[in-house]
Amino acid sequence: MNALVSLLRPQQWLKNGFVLIGLIFSHGWSDLALVFAVGVGFVAFCFASSAVYVLNDYHDRAADALHPTKRHRALASGRVSLSTARVLIAVLFCAALGLPLACGLWPVALAVAGYLALNIAYTLSLKHKVLVDVFCIAAGFMIRLACGTYAVGIIPSRWMLLCSFMLTLFLGFAKRRAEIVSAPEGESVETGRTRTVLQYYSPHLLDILVAITASATLLAYGLYTVDAETAAMHGTQHLIITLPIVTFGVFRYIHLLYRGGSGEEPGRDLLADKQIRIAVLVWVAVVVLLVGA
Repeated sequence: MNALVSLLRPQQWLKNGFVLIGLIFSHGWSDLALVFAVGVGFVAFCFASSAVYVLNDYHDRAADALHPTKRHRALASGRVSLSTARVLIAVLFCAALGLPLACGLWPVALAVAGYLALNIAYTLSLKHKVLVDVFCIAAGFMIRLACGTYAVGIIPSRWMLLCSFMLTLFLGFAKRRAEIVSAPEGESVETGRTRTVLQYYSPHLLDILVAITASATLLAYGLYTVDAETAAMHGTQHLIITLPIVTFGVFRYIHLLYRGGSGEEPGRDLLADKQIRIAVLVWVAVVVLLVGA
């Protein structure tokens, strides 16, 4: 059972929180029909993301068996059989698409189908294409965001969309840099112990891309907080106060990337670091006070 749970990677469901962003920032939580639709989307994406993780582990099991840490994964280590994995993939795919269709939410089902199609292509080919691999990761997050907004009738802020896009690129390039740095010295892609696409990246290139996307994320968030539409929606012109908190969180993550050996698992790293957790709690508290004032 532990092996099956690890195969599903429920800790990664945190990423599906992007489905909830539109509901939170549009103040749509008072509309029960909207809450239900977004909730269905969130659960469907949990099924879909787990399906993608199982498919990826199934496809990469031979290479993972040679990796110093990935060899402990359920399929690479043989703790879960291949037949069980195939059944699990089919069940999760059907659940991800069947849940929104059963609820009559076909736009949500369409978003989930797009996410699954993108990740099948990513697993089979696109993850080996330099830059395209990270843009595919960012696209997966943007599909989640679209599911929680356009698919249920919420029109998101253009600055929120840009901020989300740049944030996911930032985390993606940070992840690639962490993977390069943590690769065993002297290992090459031919040994199967490092990700194939890493041969096309360099730490210097990724340093530049991390800096650009981090700067763009903070700029887009700052513009979101001072946007007239944002002020009208939230009833306050003081959300700019939260910019230093977000800036600290981004800078702290960069510090962990360069000094703390983090970055390979963004979801785990964001939850594990005490200072980032405090920053998130303070940000939530300040937003609630400003919006509720």
